[in-house]
Amino acid sequence: MNHLSHRLESIEESATLAMAAKAREYKSKGIDVINLSLGEPDFRTPAYICDAAKKAIDDGKYFAYPPVSGYQDLREAIAAKYHKDNHVPYKAENIVVSNGAKQSIANVIFALLNPGDEVIVFSPYWVSYDAIVCLAEGVPVFVNGSIENDFKVTAEELERAITHKTRAILFSSPCNPTGSVFTRKELETIAAVVLKHPHLLVIADEIYEHINFIGDQTSIASLPGMFDRTVTVNGFAKGYAMTGWRVGYIAAPKWIADGASKMQGQLTSANCSIAQRAALAAITGEVGPTKAMVEEYRRRREIVYQLLKDIPGVKANYPQGAFYFFPDVSHYFGKSDGSRTIQNGDDLCLYLLDKAHVSLVPGGAFGDPNCLRLSYAASEKDLREALKRVREILSGLK
Repeated sequence: MNHLSHRLESIEESATLAMAAKAREYKSKGIDVINLSLGEPDFRTPAYICDAAKKAIDDGKYFAYPPVSGYQDLREAIAAKYHKDNHVPYKAENIVVSNGAKQSIANVIFALLNPGDEVIVFSPYWVSYDAIVCLAEGVPVFVNGSIENDFKVTAEELERAITHKTRAILFSSPCNPTGSVFTRKELETIAAVVLKHPHLLVIADEIYEHINFIGDQTSIASLPGMFDRTVTVNGFAKGYAMTGWRVGYIAAPKWIADGASKMQGQLTSANCSIAQRAALAAITGEVGPTKAMVEEYRRRREIVYQLLKDIPGVKANYPQGAFYFFPDVSHYFGKSDGSRTIQNGDDLCLYLLDKAHVSLVPGGAFGDPNCLRLSYAASEKDLREALKRVREILSGLK
């Protein structure tokens, strides 16, 4: 009698949230845990955004249910931003504002997939991609990018994975968990493959758009022929340090936007009215705070990269965006401290939490069991101390 649905039992708990919960459990016992597991900016939301939310409350006009797809002025501002910055001619009718980018992706997947439809997921991938596809009774098909190619999938690898059941391609750029960024040229080759297949759509997750260290943030929707074939996912959590405000959105052909809005209308209805006023201030306001955050992330990237290079056996790429490293730690699999043997990435993450009191996330949750994910959205002090602890504990494995 006490059983959950097969649908729910077929998916795993989010690995990032699970490791964060373990870290909190250790901290509750008085253990000094450095948490590098969550992809959450360690900056406060800029004051001008908070002020807009306070003003909206004081105005007393935003107490009723907003339109399901979001306030018109916010949708217009998002469309204008994409027109100006990304060269994609979206209109307000193409925008659906949701309760975070995760809901945005779920709305689209549930609106598009029939049971058995395949979604090609570029791997490594964000932990919830495959779970959302499975919940929609679709089939995730993983195409793996190698660390030698900065974890990026090539057009040739994509083409080999396409079948008559393929409905969509799903990827992020900048990428969570690898920090990789697809260049315009690389996206052009992917678009050329997509355009050969009339039934194929692209879901491009651009949530880390602002945290890009190479300055080449190309939206695949801007490429010739791709406007009608692309759903762009974005939000305010990362670039504006607004994780808790829960504002994400899609920009998509109208028929897809309408479908996503219909789905959202039956699940949650609109995003919080006050959060939307904050989001409007963010997207139309000053860019100085965002740029300052990005420069700090760039500085931390250099620090962590050098510290990782000093750990024997760890192999890391050089991320070009987001705030993660995704090092290959398979060198330590099969090694032991005399009482415990590390079998895989799950073992290693639990071992480092237990012995080094550093919380990381196993790479298997992101599609590569040889790796683990490290978030450098933490202070320089914590990053240096965490990597010092990791190096010391790993040195005891033989």
